[in-house]
Amino acid sequence: MTMKYGIVIFPSKKVQDLANSYRKRYDPHYALIPPHVTLKTFEASAGQIREASDTLSSIAKNHKDFDMSIKKVSSFQPVNNVIYLKIEPTDGLNQLHQEINEKIIGEKPEYAFVPHITIGQKLSNDEHSDVYGSLRMSDVGHEETVDRFHLLYQLENGSWSVYETFRLGKD
Repeated sequence: MTMKYGIVIFPSKKVQDLANSYRKRYDPHYALIPPHVTLKTFEASAGQIREASDTLSSIAKNHKDFDMSIKKVSSFQPVNNVIYLKIEPTDGLNQLHQEINEKIIGEKPEYAFVPHITIGQKLSNDEHSDVYGSLRMSDVGHEETVDRFHLLYQLENGSWSVYETFRLGKD
């Protein structure tokens, strides 16, 4: 039997609070998972996940802490009506994403990696237009250091729970 897994970065409480102030109104997944940056999602069996966990542990040792900078609100429209906090791409984040996607089982990502934290999704066109119109001029201006990432698994009710946490550059 396979389960659904995700590899994510959880931002600081300050960013989570900011994201949740919008998510509780505009994101139907609000109650299922805290605000996060998705690095990969995949399905795996119990045996595969043990192997993936060992691989993630060695990936984490290869990477150092890196800075994450959020400057503005953006949107994936016209591809889909998702509004998000845009994360400035950095070498540290891109290299971590790339290595995880090369070494962990699962399909290659459907889209190019755009690091972001979703704050609204599944919005109607009018709703998207109104919300994005009012948020896109917001100056978010936040910097923080990322020193870990997490392997999550999805429960039957659709919510996500932490399976394991990996600290960057640590054993």
